[in-house]
Amino acid sequence: MLLFLADYLEKYVGAFRVFQYLTLRAILGVLTALAISLLVGPWMIRRLSYHQIGQHVRNDGPQSHLSKAGTPTMGGALILVSIFSSTLLWADLRNRFVWVVLAVTIAFGAIGWLDDYKKLVQRQSQGLSARAKFSWQIIAGTAAALFLYTIANLPVETQLTIPMFKNLSLSLGIFYVPLTVFVIVGSSNAVNLTDGLDGLAIMPTVMVAAALAIFAYASGHSEFANYLGIPHIPGVGEVVVFCGAIVGAGLGFLWFNAYPAQVFMGDVGALALGAALGVLAVVVRQEIVLFIMGGVFVMETVSVILQVVSFKMTGRRIFRMAPIHHHFELKGWPEPRVIVRFWIITVILVLIGLSTLKIR
Repeated sequence: MLLFLADYLEKYVGAFRVFQYLTLRAILGVLTALAISLLVGPWMIRRLSYHQIGQHVRNDGPQSHLSKAGTPTMGGALILVSIFSSTLLWADLRNRFVWVVLAVTIAFGAIGWLDDYKKLVQRQSQGLSARAKFSWQIIAGTAAALFLYTIANLPVETQLTIPMFKNLSLSLGIFYVPLTVFVIVGSSNAVNLTDGLDGLAIMPTVMVAAALAIFAYASGHSEFANYLGIPHIPGVGEVVVFCGAIVGAGLGFLWFNAYPAQVFMGDVGALALGAALGVLAVVVRQEIVLFIMGGVFVMETVSVILQVVSFKMTGRRIFRMAPIHHHFELKGWPEPRVIVRFWIITVILVLIGLSTLKIR
């Protein structure tokens, strides 16, 4: 939005040309989203508390979590407001990729909001049924996949890039659609499963989004893409602004979500952020790299799957409790230790993912 204004003012004042630089607008996107989060956060927390929209805590979980009962949740709405406001202000709204990532984030945020609303406001313990939630996610993911498949201008936009191998990619054809749905829906639910401790999900999300911004910038720049041997996708660099907005909004939310948390993001935030990471990886053609960098999310998801399968087949549980972060809590790890160690693991995995830019 402000880019249009800068384009107009550039005719009269040449200094406004600086807003054409993507890196500057990405930085401004980070700062704008951060400022909105910090300014709006206290007001939103008060409103959530006033309406008694508080967290429900399982009695069979770690006893340290019982004190969290009643903590305001649905704070993910703050993240989404910050992301959208910042992106709409600083991104080039003529870019197709910007609208795709925004639409997917809105859709999954709406699904999460409805689930939270049923559980926390209407006091329906289950919220949306698992079948309904998953069905809506599939519908939203399929719509995004079909749209991206339809608007693809170059063959590379629907090919699967294999990291660490120069110029190696697989032509997917129509199979691009189910892969995209799997990545978006899987990423959304993986972040949601990880969101169980104060700050545990938001900081890895920030780190992965920042790394995807680097991939997006390089993929959108023909010289960098050719030099690094990654797909060159004209226009995809503009999603760097969206990535920056996630970083800023996430850091702002962490200000209130750090241990001990003043607010939780709820499904409205977790489902939306996970889907945002998934669709970002799709548009920059780095689905496998997302699997690496989001290893903590993958680990949390796999722990749940293994726990369910083991219990149904043998009647025994592999972990004391799933997702796996609760397992370590029940082993006696203090919550902050679990959180920080998972953050450290994410730093390592993100660096490994970024190294694939050069190791080819």
